[in-house]
Amino acid sequence: MMGAKDISFLGLALFFLLLIPILLTANFLKLKINKRLLISMIRMVLQLTFVGIYLNYLFELNNIYLNIIYVLLMVFVAAYSVIHTAKFRFRYLVLPVFISILFPLALMLIFFNRFVVGITELFNARYLIPIGGMILGNCLRGNIISLSNFLGKVKSEEKIYQNTLLLGATRFEALLPYFRQSILAAIDPTIASIATIGLVALPGMMTGQILGGSFPLVAIKYQIAIMLAIFITQFFSVVLVLTFTLRSAFDQMDMLDKNIFQK
Repeated sequence: MMGAKDISFLGLALFFLLLIPILLTANFLKLKINKRLLISMIRMVLQLTFVGIYLNYLFELNNIYLNIIYVLLMVFVAAYSVIHTAKFRFRYLVLPVFISILFPLALMLIFFNRFVVGITELFNARYLIPIGGMILGNCLRGNIISLSNFLGKVKSEEKIYQNTLLLGATRFEALLPYFRQSILAAIDPTIASIATIGLVALPGMMTGQILGGSFPLVAIKYQIAIMLAIFITQFFSVVLVLTFTLRSAFDQMDMLDKNIFQK
């Protein structure tokens, strides 16, 4: 089977022209998104261009230490994005969020490469980085939802939480309803996506492999495997983020530390 046909730079440039009606409509409706949208588009192009150039060298070198450093950098950026988007102060939550994402991701990548794909070179750049990136991208959304939901809900219902403590509950018992609710809020979209995959939409990895020349059955098996990897990693990273955050977000008196919130 032939690989995917290359897209010309002219074709991409023509695609960007389709943003003009959106910008005009947004301006007419006073949505105030034009500046943010343009900055996001420029950042996307620059970041993907840089990554594309860098990955060419990374794949050619395929150095285990460089590969691991790149994955650690990806996790650090993901942790920063989770904390910043959820509107918390970075220095308070960076360690628990970083560890909570790194630990399940690392175990999943090793398991995926060794037992699912069956490669002996576990840190091969062509498997480690693309698969790690797909898993991280989905974990990002789940952790943002869970963290903002959990701490935001405790803050808004602080009196209820304090009254539960006064009635003799431990910190864990008082926080358990918020814990459950935040986990469900984070994983429900992924469960819904899994339930409709193949019927409502063809996912990106499967489409990319088919366009790249893989047989549909091979692409389907990879997509099933990656969806399992995404859900399992997301679930455990969400649980760990909420668990490890308890030490940083609450003081010795079991009170929520307001310093963790951005001003």
